[in-house]
Amino acid sequence: MVSAKDLEKYGLTDVKEVIYNPSYEKLTQDEKAKGECEFTSNETAAVDTGKFTGRSPKDKYFVNQPPSNEHIAWGEINQPISKENFDKLFDLTKKQLSGKELYVIDAYAGASKSSRRAIRFITEVAWQAHFIENMFIMPTKEELENFEPDFVLYNACKTTNEDYKEMGLNSEVFVAFNIEDNVAIIGGTWYGGEIKKGIFTMMNYWLPLEGKLSMHCSANVGKEGDVCLFFGLSGTGKTTLSTDPNRALIGDDEHGWDDEGVFNFEGGCYAKVINLSKESEPEIYNAIKPGALLENVVLKENGEVDFADDSKTENTRVSYPIEHIPNHKEGLQAGHPKNIIFLSYDAYGILPPVSKLTKEQAMYYFLSGYTAKVAGTERGITEPVTTFSACFGEAFLPLHPTVYADLLGKKIDEHNVNVYLVNTGLNGQGKRMSIKDTRACINGILNGSINDAEFETLPIFNLQYPKSLEGIKDNSILDPKTTWDSEEKFLETAKNLAKEFIKNFERYKSENSDFDYSQAGPQL
Repeated sequence: MVSAKDLEKYGLTDVKEVIYNPSYEKLTQDEKAKGECEFTSNETAAVDTGKFTGRSPKDKYFVNQPPSNEHIAWGEINQPISKENFDKLFDLTKKQLSGKELYVIDAYAGASKSSRRAIRFITEVAWQAHFIENMFIMPTKEELENFEPDFVLYNACKTTNEDYKEMGLNSEVFVAFNIEDNVAIIGGTWYGGEIKKGIFTMMNYWLPLEGKLSMHCSANVGKEGDVCLFFGLSGTGKTTLSTDPNRALIGDDEHGWDDEGVFNFEGGCYAKVINLSKESEPEIYNAIKPGALLENVVLKENGEVDFADDSKTENTRVSYPIEHIPNHKEGLQAGHPKNIIFLSYDAYGILPPVSKLTKEQAMYYFLSGYTAKVAGTERGITEPVTTFSACFGEAFLPLHPTVYADLLGKKIDEHNVNVYLVNTGLNGQGKRMSIKDTRACINGILNGSINDAEFETLPIFNLQYPKSLEGIKDNSILDPKTTWDSEEKFLETAKNLAKEFIKNFERYKSENSDFDYSQAGPQL
């Protein structure tokens, strides 16, 4: 139990009341009393996060001090802030939270007891406490008795930094980490994802330095204990494809891989709900019930959600405890993976629907982290936009991408893991791969039947793809060349995409002395 007096050691004074690890019933009561949320026709809380409906990546900072600054990959993603300026923001944070009624949530990041971290969250907003309890692993009553936080996150979303220009910062918003003092502070943004990804960022700092791999991926496990990881950027199908009625869900977004196997960092899911339907994604649709928390959706007059309405944002979401998915893995951990799948939405129609990768190709495509934004997904995009995000999550990596890639390579070798590249995007005619055919590709990987197929090699990219696969009615779709009007057009587009890959990979050429992984990528 945490009292107002206990919070004085954190610099929080005159706290009116501490609401410690409240029940969902208490949170719902407070959300209603404070007018923080609307409620749907089935009594699911729905919150509006204001003008910030997504993360603020340009407002993320790390205190530049030893020894942590020797590990951080400084740049646009990991920006430095002086200890002096951090302390000013910290004072602003403490001033905002002092004298208030505060929610204090003690929870774990990481289902593996040998790898987890104990996190204390402090916020004055009831729905943010709700979000935290949905997304992290709640301790048992016995664990709470001796709970000692490894890290404290303060969310002061109601304050802003008016002196940001004088400090040389980007805006009045701040998401700042002091690794040496085990503290993070958030101000100026109400978006719940900053809390989730803030802790994910820290897990991505701590674990690799212990020789454990942290991953931006979903994971599930079959009845025989075979684990599969799904890496992919937004819109590639990571959440949808890992939610499988025939396999237990370990988690939908953030995982670790230590000596015992794979484990979820979180205790819940954070799914996109734009255009959600019960027919296409029944598990997620049915998870939206009391206890879940919707973000930035539009409600109809009858209280039902209009999932097609993107007037607030296309990034409409729902957080819910993983227990809302009936077929989840108890304990949120399993053994070592048998298969790894990289998901890419290729908007150019070049990559095969499924390819089997060599170890070297796996390293190349992991470091590349390729997908493409297609016309219409974001304002101003009229042509496909190539996107590369190292390790399929570069925005959350405080260390250099090669640190994570090297760990993945060692794990692949140690556990003899199969790696595949699956294209959930378009073919040469601009037609998207059907979910049914993608599922057939995934099933071929999971049941091993893909290994019995005869393979062909894709020109330029040198990817090995099956000529036929069980569950695919028209096997010609497995060869992307056949979906083009002419092989000449295919080769021209393939060369252009290959140039994008080669240009992006220039930054990794000198990072590995043992092997130049660019040799495993497309060749012109």
